[in-house]
Formats: sequence, structure tokens, C-alpha cells
Amino acid sequence: MKIQWFGHSFFMVTSQGGQKIVFDPFDQSVGYPLPQVSANTVCVSHSHYDHNNVQIIGGNPEIIQKAGIYVRDGFKIQGFQTYHDHKKGKERGENVVYRLEIDGLSLIHAGDMGMLPSLEVVESWKPLDILLVPVGGIYTINGHEAQTLVENLKPRVVIPMHYRTPLLKFELQPVENFTYRFFEVKTLLKTQIEINRESLPEPTEIWIFPIPK
Repeated sequence: MKIQWFGHSFFMVTSQGGQKIVFDPFDQSVGYPLPQVSANTVCVSHSHYDHNNVQIIGGNPEIIQKAGIYVRDGFKIQGFQTYHDHKKGKERGENVVYRLEIDGLSLIHAGDMGMLPSLEVVESWKPLDILLVPVGGIYTINGHEAQTLVENLKPRVVIPMHYRTPLLKFELQPVENFTYRFFEVKTLLKTQIEINRESLPEPTEIWIFPIPK
């Protein structure tokens, strides 16, 4: 599979067979450039402007925005209902965590997870190869909470998202609040990377994408 980061929590996964799954596209007010992207499927974790701009995605994609199991040609998506805050949704509502199985790999996009689920729930997400996790705090879990999630899930690759960059137009904590907690941190040269089961690292590595231009 290929994983491409457009900034914030906006990713696209492309399978070997050409299926394209987009997660959490943002609008122009977030600060990153808006890409021209077509996809088969768009997964929306919650209905906030920095995650639900599905109108910019071409190709007449299927929109998934609630928990459930979605089996499609060549891949499976399972959505898990979580919360966007520490008060079980009373402040910012609910959030859907998506688990994607494709090309023999498993990937989770955690959306704007605002509190850690129970260990029982986290166990139901395993086994896991790749974790896309918010680390910027304020509106989501912070670096320490994200570290706890990584320790519980034990993915092979962790890609932090939803953190402060020079392009972002609102305040979040920097990615370093998360990465300093780990030894295996890798800074990538491009905003897109190709990965298969044979190339998965061990032990867990944290991968930092460059800021999209």
C-alpha cells in the first residue's frame, strides 16, 4: 500500500490494486494547501471543518461517517465509536476510529480521539500494523496519552498527526511532545511512502512526514 499525508489528519491510502481510501479531508481555513484528490471511499471521523470537507474529493466516492463494518472490493473497514473529549462526548461529541484491512496489512486512523478507550476496546483493534494517531492535545489526546495507546496496541509503524506546524492556523502542541518519548523516530523525505508486510520495521518506529507544500 501507499500512504500519503496532506497535512493535519488528511491521509490517502492506495492499495496495490488501485483502490483509494481517504481519511478526514480538511477545508481551506486549516492552513494546508488543498490537494486535488479522487478516491473510492472517504472516511470521516466527525463533522468538524478540519476533518469533513468531502466536497473536495473527486471520483464520486462512498462516504463513511459512522461506526460499523464495511466490506468492499479488496478491503474491509471497521469503524469504532469513541469520544472527542475527556467527558464522553459532552464537550465535542463523538469520534469514529477506523480500522482498515488492505493488501494484507491493518491500519488504524484514530481521527480526533479525545480520550483513551478501555483496554478491552483497544484489544479489539489488534492485531495492528500501522497507527495514524493525533498527538497535538488541546482537542485530542496529547503526546503522553498517544504514547500509552502505542504501548497498548504495539503497532509496527506509528504516524503522528493533528499537531502544530508552521502552516496550521490554530494552536496545537508540537509533534516533539510525542516523539521525544521514543528511540526509533524516522523523518521521511516525502509526503508519500510505500509499505508492505516485508518492509514493516521491528521494533515499532515513529515516522514523521515532511510538511506538504
